[in-house]
Amino acid sequence: WWAAIYGVSQSQTRLKRLTLPDAAVLATRLKNTLIQYHNLEDEKWRVAKKTKDVTIWRKPSEEFNGYLFKAQGVIDDVVNSVIDHIRPGPCRLDWDSLMTSLDILEHFEENCCVMRYTTAGQLWNIISPREFVDFSYTVGYKEGLLSCGISLDWSEKRSEFVRGYNHPCGWFCVPLKDSPSQSLLTGYIQTDLRGMIPQSAVDTAMASTLINFYGDLQKALQKA
Repeated sequence: WWAAIYGVSQSQTRLKRLTLPDAAVLATRLKNTLIQYHNLEDEKWRVAKKTKDVTIWRKPSEEFNGYLFKAQGVIDDVVNSVIDHIRPGPCRLDWDSLMTSLDILEHFEENCCVMRYTTAGQLWNIISPREFVDFSYTVGYKEGLLSCGISLDWSEKRSEFVRGYNHPCGWFCVPLKDSPSQSLLTGYIQTDLRGMIPQSAVDTAMASTLINFYGDLQKALQKA
């Protein structure tokens, strides 16, 4: 279905890479989807987990039989530094405790790329290591930035990983109005981990993972 909607075709190259005949169209649709999520009314969301610094909400996803999670917290750094640590690149692998590898498979114009990354096992390895192949796009949004992505159906698979699938997801980062040296970071995540795991385990892992994400990111920015 993804290929039908977004006009994606596969080329049988040696690297089995995906070709995107119109990356700009995909990027625009992805951005617009994330803006729709960002504009949802507060009453659509239910709190899933909350700490002093970060709040996680969720609502049923319209993309798959799982949840769309919303995460929000303040980060003590400027927008460009925050997004540079989140978007695909060597920075991300240095600090993200869940990510075990990240490779850029293809670069496109306008801050677009295709990346393949792997994640560690979670919940005492009840959730085994996963692999994802995502299209990623970073673009200006109001006075800040949006970095968003969606998984691709990529033919090459590795037996040691379960192939997960990210439905439209992304991170909005804008400067705080009263403190431009700080940023409000809001994320939307809806990941189908696939495999044979109960949805309750997925929900528990996702909320906790997002809380940890903010803590790890803040520590990395303090060291930078």
